[in-house]
Amino acid sequence: MFKNFIEQTINGLQTGSIYALIALGYTMVYGIVKLINFAHGDILMVGAYAVLVAISNGMPFSIALILSIIFCSILGVVIDYFAYRPIRNAPRISALITAIGVSFLLESLALIIFGATPKIIDTNLIPVFLSPKIKINLGFVNVSMLTIFVIVITMICMFILNLFIRKTKLGKATRAVSQDTGAAKLMGINVNLTIAITFAIGSGLGALGGVLYAIMYPTIEPYMGMLPGLKAFIAAVFGGIGSIPGAMVGGYELGIIESYTKGYISSTWANPIVFGVLILILIFKPNGLFGKNMKEKV
Repeated sequence: MFKNFIEQTINGLQTGSIYALIALGYTMVYGIVKLINFAHGDILMVGAYAVLVAISNGMPFSIALILSIIFCSILGVVIDYFAYRPIRNAPRISALITAIGVSFLLESLALIIFGATPKIIDTNLIPVFLSPKIKINLGFVNVSMLTIFVIVITMICMFILNLFIRKTKLGKATRAVSQDTGAAKLMGINVNLTIAITFAIGSGLGALGGVLYAIMYPTIEPYMGMLPGLKAFIAAVFGGIGSIPGAMVGGYELGIIESYTKGYISSTWANPIVFGVLILILIFKPNGLFGKNMKEKV
């Protein structure tokens, strides 16, 4: 019983790490432009396809991963420039509809280029230590190296990102833009550049999440980013959208809730319970665990 509980907890932390990586992108973009970027889940899909194409053409996995992150970062900047920047001052519903449109566009392009047939990453083309079959005995439970890698890399990303936001000049500029765009402009901050960099970082994290997700669940298809993207959005809301630590905590909590539901109730109930959690959060704590009460300026 206890062994099963530990195994389900570890599985939850692994899944939650992916949600946390994607949620970090959601929360960064929302924090600076107050936009729910529903196309963000599809960046996960693009990142997975980018790695698949690279390693299938003989490129080492480590190089393919770096190129995937760079490609998706550039894609994030391009999406911001052509889709979101022209409507920066438009009503929020316009930005929301645009985000949904970008999401459908990315999915449709992937469908045209790669087809509807799911693709699988050849395990022989990825490093041995990322194989789910390689396990470490922790006394009473065996944990795969992949699980440890996913959890550790997520925590490292969160630590570096938090350090970037709090300690660097660009990070402080990001915080300034998120608090008051007009005042940031008067202080000489290049608002558009700051927002573009935010999109690049968020999209890069989404690509990393996509690659790890594709290794954990080795099936890549055009709509693979939809459900993880929605769950990552719930994680961001859970932790307090706009809060980086909140995105991490929300991701892990959501992953654990999902894992416990699958392990002790039924996998059929996993998604309904996760989306039920979103409704409860919005009713009882709409600002999330780490969110702040913000009054809109009128």
